[in-house]
Amino acid sequence: MTGFVAQFDADKGYGTIQADDGRGYFFHCTALADGSRRVDEGARVSFEVVAGHQGRWEAAEVSPES
Repeated sequence: MTGFVAQFDADKGYGTIQADDGRGYFFHCTALADGSRRVDEGARVSFEVVAGHQGRWEAAEVSPES
């Protein structure tokens, strides 16, 4: 899937991605595929959707779009 980083709190290490289909997905900085621990708000990204630990769908394998 593709979308953009709608919100990211670098101190807490998590944020949300707004998918192109309008849905929002939580993600933790450990879901960033390149191993970094931060991403800029507004950045275009591609990602996978997986079942999260708290029973909600979350973004994983988050990568910046080239």
